[in-house]
Amino acid sequence: MIETEQSIWIAATVESVWSYVQDIRTWANLFPGCRDCEVINAQDSRWTVKVGAGGLVRTVNVLVHVDEWDGPERVNFSYKLEGDPVEGGGSYVAARKGAHATEVTLKVRVAGSGPMAAMWEAMSRPLLPQLAKSFAGQLKGEIEKTAGERTSQDALMTATTSLSAAVGRWLRNSWRALFRRAKSDLEGGR
Repeated sequence: MIETEQSIWIAATVESVWSYVQDIRTWANLFPGCRDCEVINAQDSRWTVKVGAGGLVRTVNVLVHVDEWDGPERVNFSYKLEGDPVEGGGSYVAARKGAHATEVTLKVRVAGSGPMAAMWEAMSRPLLPQLAKSFAGQLKGEIEKTAGERTSQDALMTATTSLSAAVGRWLRNSWRALFRRAKSDLEGGR
């Protein structure tokens, strides 16, 4: 069995991170080599992944099962390759590190069985850390992009609301001043 762990800091709230990762399709879309993700139900999906090492390139189907959705802090999952004696699992753990900072730790393990186990593990040993690092980097980038877009939209809405409120106050004060002046002129002319 081989394992790897990647930790990243994401410039977004833990809730924003969870909003992004609670959909298994987003995980699949970011996973290196993933060509398709068929969602079977809330816990299960089938990913079609193109994997390669050296001159050996294969497309495999991976059955992914979410053992636990415990958001926004934790997801535990397991997987197995269809037609190959390989299975594994892992976890996603998120921790709030500030108002707009979240640390995410991803752990993945792979275990082969049968006569091909040694070959699968030998192929996976150098690839697994690279895959995990690439996935973690893409996850960070996409979440920060999404959170940044939301922050920009929120700032624009706040600025628009502030501008609208200022214009409204100016109009209200102008109308009041005009009304007082007109009333004064009317009263003075009597």
